Amino acid sequence: MADRVRWGILSTANIGRAALVPAIVGSANAELLGVASREAERAFGYATRYNIPNSYGSYDALLDDPDIDAIYIPLPNSMHAEWTLRALRAGKHVLCEKPLATTAADAIAMADAADARNLKLMEAFMYRFHPQISAVVTLLDNGAVGELMHMHAAFTFRLTRPDNIRFQPELGGGSLMDVGSYCVNIFRTLADEEPVEAQAFARWHPNGVDEQMVGTLLFASGLTAQFDCALSLARRETFLAAGTEGTLELTRAFLPGTASTTIMLRRGYNDVEQRTIAGVDEYRLMVEHFSDCILTNTRPLFDAREAANNLRVLEALYRSAAANGRPEQII
Repeated sequence: MADRVRWGILSTANIGRAALVPAIVGSANAELLGVASREAERAFGYATRYNIPNSYGSYDALLDDPDIDAIYIPLPNSMHAEWTLRALRAGKHVLCEKPLATTAADAIAMADAADARNLKLMEAFMYRFHPQISAVVTLLDNGAVGELMHMHAAFTFRLTRPDNIRFQPELGGGSLMDVGSYCVNIFRTLADEEPVEAQAFARWHPNGVDEQMVGTLLFASGLTAQFDCALSLARRETFLAAGTEGTLELTRAFLPGTASTTIMLRRGYNDVEQRTIAGVDEYRLMVEHFSDCILTNTRPLFDAREAANNLRVLEALYRSAAANGRPEQII
């Protein structure tokens, strides 16, 4: 592992095929050595299709391979904690899909396990590695909108298959866990402080998960943030920052991708500025950052304890929604 991290993927989930396989293969400091499934034939077919050298007929078989340094986990939300802990016990670094766990307590236990073994653990919020976000941070820090007072975000899409795992509560489904978590994360990232109070209202799916949610966060400084997320609305992934002197808007906030994106600055009806950001594979940048942390033994920019803070907010939002919008302290 002199200059490249050897990766394995734990499952043949769609997100791996669409995003992580090309990200790892295209990375300067990583190589993809294996993929695991609970069915050997499925793993072999996946590996053959994507030119992956090794396939494994069980998750444990991949974890037992000494040639694998790091694991990507795209399993259902309810399985993240168990398989992350098992991977850490096997001596593997772990990049786990968001949310890192379904509770903040589980995320802290995962962080403790990683620290005890000097292993790297990070939640796969890939949008944070796109240059669009660093550009937004710089603009806000330089006063592009004046004093930041309010933020709004939306991440929605419409599911049409009733058997989708996002509708299954036992698998950690629901719109807040799936896409609302992005909205909460971008608020916390750009505010550079933690919210102290949450309020939420939800529309509940017959299965019991939240298929839509609207939430409001209050920060100690007085900054406010509001979002909506859904599994039953047309596609949106927007972000807006409102300040005393203007607004900043993103129309592709969370999956900007390899096409050019635009940051829109408005300081009045006739004072509009567009900043174009060149497209890039944010998944590849995430993989390269995590691999570099492994190679240099440095802490990821966003570690598992940061992920636990995000989950504390999600927990407060769920408590509020279950109580018909009663404001909840974030603890």
